[in-house]
Amino acid sequence: MKINDFKLERYFADYEFKARHLLSSSDCESIKVTELLQMADTECLKLWHNLKLGYTETKGHPLLRKEISNLYKEISSEDIIVLAPEEGIFIALNVILNPGDHVIVLDPSYQSLFEIPNAIGCEVTKWSIYLENNQWNLDVSFLQKSIKKNTKLIIINFPHNPTGFIPELSDFNNIIEIARKNNIYLFSDEMYRYLELSRSHLYESVSDVFENGIALSGLSKSFGLPGLRAGWLTTRNKELMKKIENFKDYTTICNSALSEILGLVALRNKDQIIEKNLNLIRENIRIVKEFFTKHNNFFTWIETRGSSVAFPLLTERLSADDFCKKLIDQKSILLLSGSIFNYPGNHFRIGLGRKTFKAVIKELESFLNVFC
Repeated sequence: MKINDFKLERYFADYEFKARHLLSSSDCESIKVTELLQMADTECLKLWHNLKLGYTETKGHPLLRKEISNLYKEISSEDIIVLAPEEGIFIALNVILNPGDHVIVLDPSYQSLFEIPNAIGCEVTKWSIYLENNQWNLDVSFLQKSIKKNTKLIIINFPHNPTGFIPELSDFNNIIEIARKNNIYLFSDEMYRYLELSRSHLYESVSDVFENGIALSGLSKSFGLPGLRAGWLTTRNKELMKKIENFKDYTTICNSALSEILGLVALRNKDQIIEKNLNLIRENIRIVKEFFTKHNNFFTWIETRGSSVAFPLLTERLSADDFCKKLIDQKSILLLSGSIFNYPGNHFRIGLGRKTFKAVIKELESFLNVFC
């Protein structure tokens, strides 16, 4: 497979571990191993202390898959395969798609969600989230009009990266019904699930409510545990799950034994971890809205409904590309220009899930004072 460079990941490879201040991270505050193990129950501690670093089950540790199934209503342990999140995207799209298939994918999106279909040889239609009256919107009628005879897959992502957009429940249900009516697979990137700022926007997983739905989730974003590289795919389509399992034999084969037990600990403490991260995100939103109001000659805040990121606007006096470049060069602060997502306008992604947020905003303000 020939595939284009991953712009976002190459950008982070250049700057993420060199910058002093990260202001565009999409994950929540990471948890130390010692902190996580302090949350472990007796069973998990026994598993941890007696763990042998051998091969693990391809689909994931039975106890881990059982714990994951508790996050869903209709998904059983057999409907789950544990893998690295990016691996989940790569495998699912390769299993579902063939050259010549038509795919509809949200725009902007994580690059692999449209780049892998492109590399496979699919026809890709981008379905844009757009800005109107300073709010993010999505036209579901565009989806209906874009369906073709060869449409094989619709790809969605809510809460959305990078905008934090979540559709109304009626629109969410309409998307599912369009997929069902037209016998189209629906791939749902749910990596930011449980970071909805309102409980009314926490919808059921696509894999729970649609027989040909396949959902990606994991511990990287909402749980703040990207270092575990632990995610999972869920689907009630047994044939599709078997193909995914078979394909995984050509990628990682099985998962990290250490990550599986630590992941089990995290899931058994889900409420505690998620509540802490949501409280931090809400406080950081308060801080950044106050800051943007003070500096409204530079920035326009756009409300997020969920996730640990937002996608505000920079005033036209300087392009987002130039602003982010000056910021990293002069203050070693990492922001992410919207051009990384190939999205028009002067947007940039800001991360809302880190404890250092307030301190970094002060550094950003000192940069603005000099810049002015």
